[in-house]
Amino acid sequence: MQNFLEWISLHQQIIYIVILMIFVGIEVIGRVPAVLHTPLMSGANAIHGVVIIGAIIVMGKAENGNDIALVLGFLAVILGTLNVVGGFVVTDRMLEMFKTKKTKEK
Repeated sequence: MQNFLEWISLHQQIIYIVILMIFVGIEVIGRVPAVLHTPLMSGANAIHGVVIIGAIIVMGKAENGNDIALVLGFLAVILGTLNVVGGFVVTDRMLEMFKTKKTKEK
């Protein structure tokens, strides 16, 4: 328990920044109109691509025996990949709505 409290006091500023990022993210996403969510999804794919690359770098630079870095890096790669693929699927569906439909000629 003492080690945990020392770790918290040592990383107190980082914890505050992460909590602030969570609240700012919720406020920013909550104020975006529903019509803009799909176009913004395609832009967010680039951000998640950076997350995937960062997770791969973290996993590659992890020291032997640092299982937490490997597990979190692997989880970040999986979740980031799912988010990128889902974003592309949603963007593709959105773009399909704007294509003209060909009618059958008799």
